[in-house]
Amino acid sequence: MSTDLRDLYQEIILEHSRNPKNAGTLDDPDGRATGNNPLCGDRIILYVKLDGDRIKDAKFDARGCAVSVASASIMTEMLIGRSIAEVRQEHKRFADLLISKDDPCLADDDELSALMGVREFPARLKCATLPWEALVAAVDGNETDVTTE
Repeated sequence: MSTDLRDLYQEIILEHSRNPKNAGTLDDPDGRATGNNPLCGDRIILYVKLDGDRIKDAKFDARGCAVSVASASIMTEMLIGRSIAEVRQEHKRFADLLISKDDPCLADDDELSALMGVREFPARLKCATLPWEALVAAVDGNETDVTTE
């Protein structure tokens, strides 16, 4: 990965961390899940509002590192308006991209590209995946804590 591209990705992560999209809570959510990464100290509460089988709205309250907050911000931006089946597909795609040894094949406008830098830091993979695990638990109606351990 070139230095310019790495710098761009780092800037995207920092921007989402400093000014996260969809941060907050939802009154009367259809799904809610709490995620915890004890190793890093990340905590997230994810709320979803459904319209049939589609994510009508998603909000999160996160306390944690820049990677975790940025991942939640990017994820909610991507998945609002999508069906639960699409959410599951994107969750799997994201997880597969993070563990793949191959270069990620992502569109230039896919902000998930910014999170691919964590592949170089295995300890940070859990930071990036925590919001996604919480989202799946929320749409499943599983209100138990999701943990990365």
